[in-house]
Amino acid sequence: MAEVSTQTQATTTTQSSSASSPAKKAPGLQFRRYFTKTGASPYDQFQWELRTASITDAQGKTIFEQKNVEVPKDWSMTATNIVASKYLHGTLGTAERESGVRALVSRVAESIRDWGLKGGYFAAKADAESFHDELVYILLDQRAAFNSPVWFNVGCDRLEPNSDAQNWHWNPEKGNVQFGVTGYRNPQCSACFINSVKDSLDSILTLAKTEGMLFKWGSGTGTNLSSLRSSTEQLSGGGTASGPLSFMRGFDAFAGVIKSGGKTRRAAKMVILNVDHPDIDEFIACKMEEEAKAWALIREGYDGTTPDSPAYSSIFFQNANNSVRVTDEFMNAAINDENFFTRSVKDKKPFKSHKAKELLRKIAEATYYCGDPGMQYDTTINKWHTSKNTARINASNPCSEYMFLDDSACNLASINLLKFYTNNTFDIEAYKFACDVMITAQEILVDNSGYPTESIARNSHDYRPLGLGYANLGALLMAAGLPYDSDSGRDYAACLTAIMCGEAYYQSSRVAELCTPLQPATPLTEQAQITGAACPGFYVNREPFLDVIRMHRASVNNIGTSIKAASADKQLPKLIEASKEVWDSALAHGETYGYRNSQVTVLAPTGTIGFMMDCDTTGIEPDLALVKYKKLVGGGMIKIVNNTVPTALFKLGYSSEQANAIVSYIDATGTIEGAPGLKEEHLPVFDCSFKPAKGTRAIHYMGHIKMMAATQPFISGAISKTVNLPNDATIDDIAEAYIEAWREGLKAVAIYRDGSKGSQPLNVSDGNKAKSATGSPATSSQQPAAIAAAPVAEVQDQNAPPRAVRHRLPEERASLTHKFNIAGHEGYITVGLYPNGQPGEIFIKMAKEGSTVSGLMD
Repeated sequence: MAEVSTQTQATTTTQSSSASSPAKKAPGLQFRRYFTKTGASPYDQFQWELRTASITDAQGKTIFEQKNVEVPKDWSMTATNIVASKYLHGTLGTAERESGVRALVSRVAESIRDWGLKGGYFAAKADAESFHDELVYILLDQRAAFNSPVWFNVGCDRLEPNSDAQNWHWNPEKGNVQFGVTGYRNPQCSACFINSVKDSLDSILTLAKTEGMLFKWGSGTGTNLSSLRSSTEQLSGGGTASGPLSFMRGFDAFAGVIKSGGKTRRAAKMVILNVDHPDIDEFIACKMEEEAKAWALIREGYDGTTPDSPAYSSIFFQNANNSVRVTDEFMNAAINDENFFTRSVKDKKPFKSHKAKELLRKIAEATYYCGDPGMQYDTTINKWHTSKNTARINASNPCSEYMFLDDSACNLASINLLKFYTNNTFDIEAYKFACDVMITAQEILVDNSGYPTESIARNSHDYRPLGLGYANLGALLMAAGLPYDSDSGRDYAACLTAIMCGEAYYQSSRVAELCTPLQPATPLTEQAQITGAACPGFYVNREPFLDVIRMHRASVNNIGTSIKAASADKQLPKLIEASKEVWDSALAHGETYGYRNSQVTVLAPTGTIGFMMDCDTTGIEPDLALVKYKKLVGGGMIKIVNNTVPTALFKLGYSSEQANAIVSYIDATGTIEGAPGLKEEHLPVFDCSFKPAKGTRAIHYMGHIKMMAATQPFISGAISKTVNLPNDATIDDIAEAYIEAWREGLKAVAIYRDGSKGSQPLNVSDGNKAKSATGSPATSSQQPAAIAAAPVAEVQDQNAPPRAVRHRLPEERASLTHKFNIAGHEGYITVGLYPNGQPGEIFIKMAKEGSTVSGLMD
């Protein structure tokens, strides 16, 4: 049994003024059964089989293999490989190594159940068992999944009882946070952290250590560095301050060498600077300038084929996302072509006057060339802040979906929307029930988790932010016959988001009504009049908290107001009604009992866990393409047309024969444009993020922004998403996209112009340099001719396909490397060449591990 640590190993203890207060006896939650039956094991509701999980590197060498991995029969090989390589605990080949999905889910679900019983969350043991069984079913049926740190760490005290890991954690018996050796008894469960930094060397170095420990246990972190004096300001002892960028180099170096979760994943990090910071010009340009250095090194012959190659390991700022934080004041000044002042950090006096429009253009220009920085809209973020009386929101996690107080953490979970869509109907009740189960599980994790600093442990206990989200929205909309870029698609998505967030707040309020009251952990909440079991932070922020809930409820009235969307889907009126009902309940219940959690939802990218759930699309994203490649159980790959395509065709009224003809056409051409019998008005349903090679259609970048705008009013945090612009987009187009994102009420946006990073091919070989007359990377002048002159294989039958014969490449061979960027994720395609210049092998390597595209490439 995984238990909360109460041992005397703690070396540091921070007492709460109310630590000795007796806990009020609460009735606890009653959990009905929805997917399971009393007396029947949820594991028996699935068919199981043993598989060999295997992953190879770019050279085809096996780098991971585990035999006899137990998985549900319906899970894909991609999901099998993800779970086996990332989440199964223990050294391969030892008795401690977990055997498969059954072992993984049982250690997580049983640990959460036991913690819930110990914490007084359930009315009776039978309710705990119902909760456990329903959670197991939801996880095994791939209806939902926790963020990676939960799978990495929860329940591992059973396997490593003597781990000497130390952290800060809540001690419910003593009513305080304490530091000590807990091993895996208080595991790190949150994927998202926000850290503060003060303008002192001690604080800066402490931040470096904190970030390193977070990376080690599989989490990402973000920090706003605007508190650091600029490179033009004076130090108290004489001399000039170094400025944020100098320290960013050190933070970047640590992030580059520390693997995430002990796995071969790179650390995830966000760096933010306010637009009024004196060093904002240098911050905007820093990644663009470093990218230029890498190209210069490559032109001189240094290897630039991977993120760890000499060219890229020699430059800075490659291990973090950068964002500029702007206010409404700045955006209005940019639109009206007015001046805007940066201000010194120490005394806040005006430092330098800028043309706001020109500064915005500099941001757009840097984005045009390298994809960074993104933008965060500070005024909007703090307008929707439930805990305004405590402090403002300054920063976010690396992907910009979690935005809350400094020194805070958030554990995430995502729901697979497509699992709730059957027979052309979305199962609203099953969806709400899954939200209840997952948000309860996430809440139980909060006080049973470990945290890297005392401040984060205190704030996590007092404010308890959670991040429930979803995946597979793009696939669901296509299956429902709704274009992603349409009023009907946006209304449908808005309803699903509203129901999720409203139900999560409603369940949070039920926990506040029925569960054990919480003792305060921070000086601010210790002064509050705590009258129930809401989070202590609620009693400090009751009015701003309820104001935000009312804003959410009012936003529901805007769904379905478009004339075009009025009759797009027969279920839309029911979804709108369900949205109103759940928010009415959440508001009314919260006005009486408060809420256990200051935030409940975000929309995360769901990279690794999206593949664990076999999602066709991740997060809020539309589909990337209609044709994909699927791993087979016995090895190898097969090209398939998305399963959602025939579902959508049937929903749109096509017969089986018509659907088969259209699917066959897609399989042959890679596009649906020109498919036999397809009506012109149905083409938008099948639009994807990227234009197919033989097609002309793709979702316009404003379609991405409008979808974010439709769902943002029903999210506690924000949305992690990259808005894709075509290669021919201009700097002014990007600036306009940033303005439109702000006008639409988004909290943050990242923009990527297709081909903006390293789009030219490179010729890299031992001892040779390839450089055009202008100094640009180029292929050798002989290479195209050599490829064209390559002999064609002889065949006996001119009407038969050529017989494949493998000709092995020499040990040392020339290669052609193309650096690309997909939605902000850098990668490399390397083509190995025969001596005659003919291609012989192709490898794909992603730069940023843990991303959606990296999971796809693995």
